[in-house]
Amino acid sequence: MPLSALDRLLSNLQVNYPMLFELSNPGNSGRVAHCGVLEFVADEGLTFLPYWMMKKLLLQDGDLVQVKNKSLVKGTYMKLQPHTMEFLDVSDPKDVLETALRSYSCLATGDTFMVPYNNEEYYIDVIETKPSPAICIIDTDCEVDFAPPLDYVEPQKPAVPSTQSKERPTEAKKDEEPSEKIPKFIPFTGSARRLDGKPALDQSVAPVSSTEILEQNQQESENGTKGSMSSTSASTGRSNGKLVFGKISSNANCPTNETPKVAAEKSSQEQSHKAEKPKLQAFTGKKYTLQG
Repeated sequence: MPLSALDRLLSNLQVNYPMLFELSNPGNSGRVAHCGVLEFVADEGLTFLPYWMMKKLLLQDGDLVQVKNKSLVKGTYMKLQPHTMEFLDVSDPKDVLETALRSYSCLATGDTFMVPYNNEEYYIDVIETKPSPAICIIDTDCEVDFAPPLDYVEPQKPAVPSTQSKERPTEAKKDEEPSEKIPKFIPFTGSARRLDGKPALDQSVAPVSSTEILEQNQQESENGTKGSMSSTSASTGRSNGKLVFGKISSNANCPTNETPKVAAEKSSQEQSHKAEKPKLQAFTGKKYTLQG
């Protein structure tokens, strides 16, 4: 700014430090920007503005600009939005921002400033500022929040196929079915097969439960014991229900249909066979002497 502007400010004696100004375009009243002053060394009638501020005010070289002294409150919060996602790769964004904002004395909602880092230029928009639309950022602790970059694209959620949504209620119904409908295992069922490969007679085998098998085994065991008792009673020639003590004659072992003569002949033959066998006689044979 020119030196005359400094004289005018000092003569007024109501200047608030740091010196902040409000710039506006007389041809477009809606365009307003806020800034500080670097030096009062410009030629009379001239003011030098950065390119981004001229772009915001829609000014060209040689256009008129209105300058007004403005007192701004210190900022406590501002929300920033990078133009590209590459800014998220910066190793220490806090340090980078603090270094870049030292060149600015105030910020307002809608401003765009540039951050240089590793020979790259990152542009950032100011979306929101508190406690007022324009704030002073000199000697203040300001909370900074970031919005998603302008080129950020949210990942799309995978679409759930309609077949799964249809199958889920059916699976739930199957799980809710009672276990009583599940068929129980029944042993000894099926059709008969022969080991020689010949066709077996078609006989339908009814399913047999385990209780019926146990009853059948009990009946067979009872019938077997009864049959053995009857056979023993028939072989001994005695009636059931009587006990006989003593030796049983050899005739009792003979079948009932044989005659007494045949039984006697068999007993005589057995005795003759026993008599024919020589008995062992101890100390029999020739005698020998041992001479030395």
